[in-house]
Amino acid sequence: MSQLATPEVPFSPRQFRDTLGHYASGITIVSGIDNGEPIGFTCQSFFSVSIDPPLISFSVMKTSTTYPRIAATGRFAVNVLAHDQHTIANQFARSGTDKWAGVSWTPAASGNPIIADTLMWVDCEAWAEHEAGDHLIVIGSVVGMSPAESHREEPLLYFKGSYRHLRDLDQLAG
Repeated sequence: MSQLATPEVPFSPRQFRDTLGHYASGITIVSGIDNGEPIGFTCQSFFSVSIDPPLISFSVMKTSTTYPRIAATGRFAVNVLAHDQHTIANQFARSGTDKWAGVSWTPAASGNPIIADTLMWVDCEAWAEHEAGDHLIVIGSVVGMSPAESHREEPLLYFKGSYRHLRDLDQLAG
């Protein structure tokens, strides 16, 4: 792989983050089971990779303390949060707290936690992991998912450093 060209105008990590903040993304909770207990973390970098075979991907910081515990099991679930689940997103973004306090969930066939009332979920087996700067790119093979008819209508979005709803983006555009 060739080296990337150095930008003509240098920019700070903050400028880079602020610029990329103009791309709206959904918010997910990546979840798993460790020693019989649910674990998880908030993740906004999630996307579909392939339909045949069904693969998804997410990125996680190398400094995560939760992801290595999930990775050791070889499986995980991705819960896509609905517009009214910003409290859950914040709860799972903090370290050193009981992230599952007050959060209703049921186990998928694999045992991975599926959070109640999410927009949708996928249950996965680990497929691949790649280093990329200060993050890991994780690819999962989908082995189960929420039924299409159970999906809620509006996602929780992250845009310009804040949680947003689709109606918020309509107002910003207007």
